[in-house]
Amino acid sequence: MKALVKTELGFGNLEIQDKNEPQPGNGQVKIEVKYAGICGSDIHTYEGHYKVGVPVTLGHEFAGVVVEVGPDVTAFEVGDRVTSETTYYICGECEYCQAGDYNLCNHRKGLGTQQDGGFTNYLIARAKSVHKLPEGVSYKAAAMTEPLACTHHAVSKTEINEGDIAVVIGPGPIGLFTAQVAKSFGAKVIITGLTNDQVRLDKAKELGIDHVVNTQEKDVKELVALLTDGYGADIVFECSGAVPAAKQGLDLLRKKGQYCQVGIFPQADVSFDLEKIIQKEIRVVGSRSQKPADWGPSLELMNTGNVDAEAMITHEFDITEWDQAYQAIKGGEAIKVLLTPVE
Repeated sequence: MKALVKTELGFGNLEIQDKNEPQPGNGQVKIEVKYAGICGSDIHTYEGHYKVGVPVTLGHEFAGVVVEVGPDVTAFEVGDRVTSETTYYICGECEYCQAGDYNLCNHRKGLGTQQDGGFTNYLIARAKSVHKLPEGVSYKAAAMTEPLACTHHAVSKTEINEGDIAVVIGPGPIGLFTAQVAKSFGAKVIITGLTNDQVRLDKAKELGIDHVVNTQEKDVKELVALLTDGYGADIVFECSGAVPAAKQGLDLLRKKGQYCQVGIFPQADVSFDLEKIIQKEIRVVGSRSQKPADWGPSLELMNTGNVDAEAMITHEFDITEWDQAYQAIKGGEAIKVLLTPVE
Protein backbone atom coordinates (compact mmCIF):
# COMPACT_ATOMS: atom_id res chain seq x y z
CA MET A 1 0.00 0.00 0.00
CA LYS A 2 1.06 3.61 -0.55
CA ALA A 3 1.74 5.87 2.43
CA LEU A 4 2.77 9.51 2.86
CA VAL A 5 5.74 9.23 5.21
CA LYS A 6 7.78 11.81 7.11
CA THR A 7 11.19 10.20 6.67
CA GLU A 8 13.43 12.59 8.61
CA LEU A 9 13.05 15.65 10.81
CA GLY A 10 13.49 19.09 9.29
CA PHE A 11 11.75 20.88 6.44
CA GLY A 12 10.18 18.60 3.84
CA ASN A 13 11.34 14.98 3.95
CA LEU A 14 7.85 13.80 3.07
CA GLU A 15 7.55 11.08 0.45
CA ILE A 16 5.27 8.37 -0.88
CA GLN A 17 6.47 4.93 0.15
CA ASP A 18 5.30 1.37 -0.40
CA LYS A 19 4.47 -0.27 2.93
CA ASN A 20 3.07 -3.65 3.91
CA GLU A 21 -0.52 -3.77 5.10
CA PRO A 22 -0.54 -3.83 8.89
CA GLN A 23 -2.27 -6.61 10.84
CA PRO A 24 -4.24 -6.09 14.05
CA GLY A 25 -3.15 -7.69 17.31
CA ASN A 26 -4.97 -8.04 20.60
CA GLY A 27 -7.05 -4.98 21.41
CA GLN A 28 -6.60 -3.54 17.92
CA VAL A 29 -8.72 -2.76 14.88
CA LYS A 30 -7.64 -2.51 11.24
CA ILE A 31 -9.32 0.41 9.46
CA GLU A 32 -9.51 1.07 5.73
CA VAL A 33 -9.11 4.83 5.41
CA LYS A 34 -11.71 6.69 3.35
CA TYR A 35 -10.68 10.28 4.09
CA ALA A 36 -7.96 11.92 6.18
CA GLY A 37 -7.80 15.60 7.05
CA ILE A 38 -4.71 17.78 7.00
CA CYS A 39 -4.18 19.38 10.39
CA GLY A 40 -2.16 22.49 11.12
CA SER A 41 0.23 20.26 13.05
CA ASP A 42 0.81 18.22 9.87
CA ILE A 43 1.89 21.46 8.20
CA HIS A 44 4.18 22.29 11.14
CA THR A 45 5.63 18.78 10.97
CA TYR A 46 6.26 19.10 7.24
CA GLU A 47 7.98 22.44 7.83
CA GLY A 48 10.16 20.96 10.55
CA HIS A 49 8.68 22.81 13.52
CA TYR A 50 7.25 19.70 15.21
CA LYS A 51 9.19 16.60 16.13
CA VAL A 52 7.61 13.23 15.39
CA GLY A 53 8.87 9.66 15.61
CA VAL A 54 10.36 9.42 12.13
CA PRO A 55 9.93 7.56 9.94
CA VAL A 56 6.15 7.71 10.40
CA THR A 57 3.05 7.91 8.21
CA LEU A 58 1.38 11.23 9.02
CA GLY A 59 -2.35 11.87 9.39
CA HIS A 60 -4.31 11.77 12.65
CA GLU A 61 -7.69 13.04 11.41
CA PHE A 62 -9.44 10.24 9.53
CA ALA A 63 -12.50 8.06 9.07
CA GLY A 64 -13.01 4.70 7.44
CA VAL A 65 -14.41 1.20 7.72
CA VAL A 66 -13.34 -1.73 9.87
CA VAL A 67 -11.87 -4.51 7.73
CA GLU A 68 -10.37 -6.71 10.45
CA VAL A 69 -10.32 -6.93 14.25
CA GLY A 70 -7.90 -8.43 16.73
CA PRO A 71 -8.72 -11.85 18.22
CA ASP A 72 -10.01 -10.40 21.50
CA VAL A 73 -12.02 -7.48 20.06
CA THR A 74 -15.80 -7.85 20.41
CA ALA A 75 -17.04 -4.24 20.29
CA PHE A 76 -16.43 -3.89 16.53
CA GLU A 77 -16.96 -6.01 13.47
CA VAL A 78 -16.06 -5.88 9.81
CA GLY A 79 -18.10 -3.24 8.02
CA ASP A 80 -18.47 -0.80 10.93
CA ARG A 81 -18.10 2.83 9.89
CA VAL A 82 -15.65 4.39 12.34
CA THR A 83 -13.23 7.09 13.33
CA SER A 84 -10.59 6.95 16.05
CA GLU A 85 -9.05 9.08 18.69
CA THR A 86 -5.41 9.81 18.05
CA THR A 87 -4.37 7.92 21.19
CA TYR A 88 -2.57 4.70 20.24
CA TYR A 89 -0.79 4.00 23.53
CA ILE A 90 -1.05 5.28 27.11
CA CYS A 91 0.61 4.08 30.29
CA GLY A 92 -2.79 3.56 31.91
CA GLU A 93 -1.28 4.04 35.36
CA CYS A 94 -0.62 7.75 35.91
CA GLU A 95 -3.14 10.06 37.58
CA TYR A 96 -4.03 11.56 34.21
CA CYS A 97 -4.82 8.19 32.61
CA GLN A 98 -6.84 7.18 35.67
CA ALA A 99 -8.94 10.33 35.19
CA GLY A 100 -9.37 9.79 31.44
CA ASP A 101 -7.09 12.72 30.63
CA TYR A 102 -5.06 10.74 28.10
CA ASN A 103 -3.96 13.96 26.42
CA LEU A 104 -1.82 14.67 29.50
CA CYS A 105 -0.15 11.26 29.86
CA ASN A 106 3.64 11.65 29.63
CA HIS A 107 3.97 8.28 27.90
CA ARG A 108 1.18 8.73 25.36
CA LYS A 109 1.87 7.79 21.74
CA GLY A 110 -0.35 9.15 19.00
CA LEU A 111 -1.41 8.05 15.55
CA GLY A 112 0.33 10.08 12.87
CA THR A 113 3.08 11.22 15.23
CA GLN A 114 4.69 8.21 16.95
CA GLN A 115 2.58 5.53 15.25
CA ASP A 116 1.64 5.27 11.56
CA GLY A 117 -1.44 7.36 10.81
CA GLY A 118 -4.07 7.90 8.19
CA PHE A 119 -2.32 9.20 5.05
CA THR A 120 -2.44 5.69 3.60
CA ASN A 121 -4.85 2.83 2.80
CA TYR A 122 -4.97 0.97 6.11
CA LEU A 123 -3.98 1.68 9.70
CA ILE A 124 -4.11 -0.04 13.05
CA ALA A 125 -5.99 1.70 15.87
CA ARG A 126 -6.41 0.91 19.54
CA ALA A 127 -9.91 -0.59 19.80
CA LYS A 128 -10.66 1.42 22.96
CA SER A 129 -10.01 4.60 20.98
CA VAL A 130 -12.36 3.74 18.08
CA HIS A 131 -15.86 5.20 17.73
CA LYS A 132 -18.70 4.07 15.49
CA LEU A 133 -20.18 6.78 13.30
CA PRO A 134 -23.79 7.86 13.86
CA GLU A 135 -26.00 7.35 10.83
CA GLY A 136 -26.09 11.07 10.05
CA VAL A 137 -22.32 11.52 9.98
CA SER A 138 -20.56 10.96 6.66
CA TYR A 139 -17.00 9.72 6.22
CA LYS A 140 -15.97 13.22 5.14
CA ALA A 141 -17.44 14.84 8.23
CA ALA A 142 -16.12 12.09 10.50
CA ALA A 143 -12.59 12.69 9.21
CA MET A 144 -12.80 16.01 11.08
CA THR A 145 -13.97 14.60 14.41
CA GLU A 146 -10.52 15.05 15.95
CA PRO A 147 -10.24 18.83 15.43
CA LEU A 148 -13.88 19.18 16.46
CA ALA A 149 -13.13 17.19 19.63
CA CYS A 150 -10.22 19.55 20.34
CA THR A 151 -12.58 22.51 20.23
CA HIS A 152 -15.23 20.71 22.28
CA HIS A 153 -12.49 20.12 24.85
CA ALA A 154 -11.67 23.84 24.89
CA VAL A 155 -15.27 25.03 25.15
CA SER A 156 -16.01 22.45 27.87
CA LYS A 157 -13.25 23.95 30.01
CA THR A 158 -15.23 27.21 30.25
CA GLU A 159 -18.61 28.00 31.78
CA ILE A 160 -21.13 29.25 29.24
CA ASN A 161 -24.56 30.55 30.21
CA GLU A 162 -27.32 31.06 27.68
CA GLY A 163 -26.78 34.33 25.86
CA ASP A 164 -23.18 34.88 26.99
CA ILE A 165 -21.06 36.83 24.52
CA ALA A 166 -18.14 34.72 23.33
CA VAL A 167 -15.42 36.07 21.06
CA VAL A 168 -13.49 33.63 18.90
CA ILE A 169 -10.25 35.12 17.58
CA GLY A 170 -8.98 33.44 14.42
CA PRO A 171 -11.32 32.00 11.74
CA GLY A 172 -9.24 28.97 10.75
CA PRO A 173 -10.68 25.45 11.04
CA ILE A 174 -10.19 25.40 14.82
CA GLY A 175 -11.77 28.83 15.21
CA LEU A 176 -14.73 27.90 12.99
CA PHE A 177 -15.30 24.71 14.96
CA THR A 178 -14.93 26.55 18.27
CA ALA A 179 -17.51 29.12 17.18
CA GLN A 180 -20.01 26.41 16.25
CA VAL A 181 -19.48 24.50 19.49
CA ALA A 182 -19.78 27.65 21.60
CA LYS A 183 -23.08 28.44 19.83
CA SER A 184 -24.32 24.94 20.62
CA PHE A 185 -23.58 25.64 24.29
CA GLY A 186 -25.83 28.73 24.14
CA ALA A 187 -23.37 31.56 23.50
CA LYS A 188 -23.80 34.47 21.12
CA VAL A 189 -20.61 34.29 19.12
CA ILE A 190 -18.41 36.95 17.53
CA ILE A 191 -15.64 35.57 15.31
CA THR A 192 -12.83 37.85 14.18
CA GLY A 193 -10.19 37.77 11.49
CA LEU A 194 -8.14 39.94 9.16
CA THR A 195 -8.52 40.97 5.54
CA ASN A 196 -6.47 38.02 4.35
CA ASP A 197 -8.93 35.74 6.19
CA GLN A 198 -11.81 36.79 3.93
CA VAL A 199 -12.51 33.27 2.62
CA ARG A 200 -12.78 32.02 6.18
CA LEU A 201 -14.84 34.97 7.36
CA ASP A 202 -17.26 34.34 4.49
CA LYS A 203 -17.47 30.71 5.63
CA ALA A 204 -18.28 31.85 9.16
CA LYS A 205 -21.24 33.82 7.80
CA GLU A 206 -22.35 30.76 5.83
CA LEU A 207 -22.18 28.69 9.02
CA GLY A 208 -24.49 31.12 10.80
CA ILE A 209 -22.05 32.62 13.30
CA ASP A 210 -23.83 35.56 14.97
CA HIS A 211 -21.28 38.29 14.24
CA VAL A 212 -18.38 38.10 11.78
CA VAL A 213 -15.82 40.88 12.09
CA ASN A 214 -12.83 41.90 9.99
CA THR A 215 -10.87 43.75 12.67
CA GLN A 216 -9.00 45.74 10.03
CA GLU A 217 -12.29 47.25 8.92
CA LYS A 218 -14.43 47.32 12.05
CA ASP A 219 -13.74 48.00 15.74
CA VAL A 220 -14.62 44.76 17.49
CA LYS A 221 -14.32 46.42 20.92
CA GLU A 222 -17.13 48.83 19.97
CA LEU A 223 -19.30 45.89 18.92
CA VAL A 224 -18.60 44.02 22.15
CA ALA A 225 -19.41 47.12 24.19
CA LEU A 226 -22.67 47.58 22.26
CA LEU A 227 -23.72 43.96 22.85
CA THR A 228 -22.79 43.95 26.55
CA ASP A 229 -23.85 47.41 27.76
CA GLY A 230 -20.17 48.27 28.02
CA TYR A 231 -19.20 45.40 30.31
CA GLY A 232 -17.15 43.39 27.83
CA ALA A 233 -17.23 39.83 26.52
CA ASP A 234 -17.93 36.95 28.88
CA ILE A 235 -15.49 34.56 27.19
CA VAL A 236 -12.65 34.80 24.69
CA PHE A 237 -11.32 31.79 22.78
CA GLU A 238 -7.95 32.69 21.23
CA CYS A 239 -7.54 30.34 18.26
CA SER A 240 -4.93 32.10 16.14
CA GLY A 241 -1.78 31.70 18.20
CA ALA A 242 -0.87 35.32 17.50
CA VAL A 243 0.48 37.49 20.33
CA PRO A 244 -1.45 40.66 19.29
CA ALA A 245 -4.64 38.59 19.26
CA ALA A 246 -4.00 37.34 22.79
CA LYS A 247 -3.50 40.90 24.02
CA GLN A 248 -6.66 41.98 22.24
CA GLY A 249 -8.58 39.11 23.81
CA LEU A 250 -7.70 40.21 27.34
CA ASP A 251 -8.75 43.75 26.45
CA LEU A 252 -12.17 42.59 25.17
CA LEU A 253 -13.04 40.69 28.33
CA ARG A 254 -15.28 41.93 31.09
CA LYS A 255 -14.24 41.78 34.73
CA LYS A 256 -14.45 38.17 35.92
CA GLY A 257 -14.38 37.07 32.26
CA GLN A 258 -12.88 33.84 30.97
CA TYR A 259 -9.95 33.52 28.60
CA CYS A 260 -9.21 30.20 26.88
CA GLN A 261 -5.98 29.76 24.91
CA VAL A 262 -6.57 27.28 22.09
CA GLY A 263 -4.11 28.38 19.41
CA ILE A 264 -0.44 27.48 19.69
CA PHE A 265 2.10 30.31 19.49
CA PRO A 266 5.07 29.98 17.09
CA GLN A 267 7.32 30.88 20.03
CA ALA A 268 6.26 29.55 23.43
CA ASP A 269 7.70 32.51 25.36
CA VAL A 270 5.24 35.38 24.83
CA SER A 271 4.53 38.68 26.54
CA PHE A 272 1.26 38.51 28.45
CA ASP A 273 -0.55 41.28 30.34
CA LEU A 274 -0.73 39.80 33.83
CA GLU A 275 -1.79 43.16 35.26
CA LYS A 276 -4.99 43.00 33.22
CA ILE A 277 -5.60 39.45 34.43
CA ILE A 278 -5.16 40.57 38.03
CA GLN A 279 -7.19 43.77 37.89
CA LYS A 280 -10.09 42.20 35.98
CA GLU A 281 -9.95 38.90 37.92
CA ILE A 282 -9.84 37.07 34.61
CA ARG A 283 -9.85 33.29 34.64
CA VAL A 284 -7.26 31.91 32.20
CA VAL A 285 -7.32 28.31 31.01
CA GLY A 286 -5.25 26.40 28.50
CA SER A 287 -6.63 23.62 26.34
CA ARG A 288 -4.45 20.82 24.97
CA SER A 289 -5.78 18.53 22.25
CA GLN A 290 -8.75 16.36 23.28
CA LYS A 291 -9.66 13.40 25.47
CA PRO A 292 -12.08 10.45 25.19
CA ALA A 293 -14.97 12.36 26.79
CA ASP A 294 -14.97 14.84 23.88
CA TRP A 295 -15.55 12.32 21.07
CA GLY A 296 -19.11 11.16 21.67
CA PRO A 297 -20.46 14.71 22.05
CA SER A 298 -18.53 15.84 18.96
CA LEU A 299 -19.99 13.08 16.80
CA GLU A 300 -23.43 13.93 18.12
CA LEU A 301 -22.98 17.64 17.33
CA MET A 302 -22.41 16.65 13.70
CA ASN A 303 -25.22 14.09 13.75
CA THR A 304 -27.74 16.68 14.95
CA GLY A 305 -26.52 19.38 12.57
CA ASN A 306 -25.34 21.74 15.31
CA VAL A 307 -21.91 21.56 13.68
CA ASP A 308 -21.58 21.50 9.90
CA ALA A 309 -18.22 19.92 9.26
CA GLU A 310 -18.66 19.15 5.58
CA ALA A 311 -19.30 22.82 4.81
CA MET A 312 -15.73 23.55 5.85
CA ILE A 313 -14.18 21.28 3.22
CA THR A 314 -12.81 23.39 0.38
CA HIS A 315 -10.31 21.03 -1.26
CA GLU A 316 -9.74 17.30 -1.77
CA PHE A 317 -6.54 15.69 -3.05
CA ASP A 318 -5.06 12.22 -2.99
CA ILE A 319 -1.94 11.59 -0.92
CA THR A 320 0.35 11.89 -3.96
CA GLU A 321 -0.80 15.51 -4.37
CA TRP A 322 0.64 16.76 -1.08
CA ASP A 323 2.42 19.68 -2.70
CA GLN A 324 -0.84 21.05 -4.15
CA ALA A 325 -2.62 20.57 -0.84
CA TYR A 326 0.19 22.35 1.00
CA GLN A 327 0.12 25.29 -1.40
CA ALA A 328 -3.67 25.61 -1.10
CA ILE A 329 -3.36 25.81 2.67
CA LYS A 330 -0.37 28.16 2.77
CA GLY A 331 -1.90 30.37 0.10
CA GLY A 332 -4.98 30.99 2.25
CA GLU A 333 -7.47 29.66 -0.30
CA ALA A 334 -8.23 26.48 1.62
CA ILE A 335 -10.11 26.05 4.87
CA LYS A 336 -10.18 22.30 5.39
CA VAL A 337 -8.37 19.90 3.07
CA LEU A 338 -9.03 16.16 2.90
CA LEU A 339 -6.68 13.56 1.45
CA THR A 340 -7.70 10.21 -0.03
CA PRO A 341 -5.62 7.02 -0.40
CA VAL A 342 -4.25 5.71 -3.68
CA GLU A 343 -3.88 2.12 -4.82
